[in-house]
Amino acid sequence: VQLVESGGGLVQPGGSLRLSCVVSGFTFSTYDMSWHRQAPGKERELVARISRAGGSRNYADSVKGRFTISRDNAKNMVYLQMNSLKPEDTAVYYCARAGVRKYDLWGQGTQVTVSS
Repeated sequence: VQLVESGGGLVQPGGSLRLSCVVSGFTFSTYDMSWHRQAPGKERELVARISRAGGSRNYADSVKGRFTISRDNAKNMVYLQMNSLKPEDTAVYYCARAGVRKYDLWGQGTQVTVSS
């Protein structure tokens, strides 16, 4: 079972990045998926969540209107399109599987730094 994120990097304020997460080892289409982030000195927070078929999406208030979560069940991929990035979006971003009661599988994370 593996979740591997990619797509992080350094971007200027106002810029965009697209994070990807490829999943293996379980039936991807039967689980909700999510993106979380953790900034230095702060707790990990949920950024966005998407339902199994992609019909339902939820976002943290801080990213609504700027970030979009999506998935491709044929490719076992989940994405996070991040636009209008702000310095406060700087964090390590994690992909996670939503289990029955908790987020039970995590990737290793990808660093996103928003700075001029």
